[in-house]
Amino acid sequence: MSPLIKGEDRYFIRRMKEDDLAAVLTIEDLSFSNPWSDNTFRGEIQNTSVSFPLVVVRRPGEEVVGYIIFWQIRDDVQVNNIAVHPDCRGLGIGEALMRFAIAKVNAAGATFMTLEVRQSNTPALTLYKKLGFEILGTRKNYYTKPGEDACVLGLVLDQ
Repeated sequence: MSPLIKGEDRYFIRRMKEDDLAAVLTIEDLSFSNPWSDNTFRGEIQNTSVSFPLVVVRRPGEEVVGYIIFWQIRDDVQVNNIAVHPDCRGLGIGEALMRFAIAKVNAAGATFMTLEVRQSNTPALTLYKKLGFEILGTRKNYYTKPGEDACVLGLVLDQ
């Protein structure tokens, strides 16, 4: 387990376990109008070849407060899901998760990272642009409940 936020000894990051699913599903339900299912998360935990499901935990008791799931296939990375519990938003946890993922895949030789985000999700778009992501295009009607286009963002990684 590694400290997530430098100088902060309360939050740590580790690989997601099945024991985390109740907390992860709660965060998922609070964060998204079309949440992932229990089986989808279980599949990510079991997919140890390309999937990196990580959680942020708060000590003591290792309460899960956020997570990120990304795939790395050779030099390409896709961020599939990221969320922070509403009670913990604004503390820099989402940014720290993204920075951790970027550093991890960069060190593993990845060269490009992509993700999709709702066009109306201004806080996320602001964060991704701060991290150097650029808008590559849109996916029409990508999201449901409510229907909305997605912005496709990409980041060229340092090599």
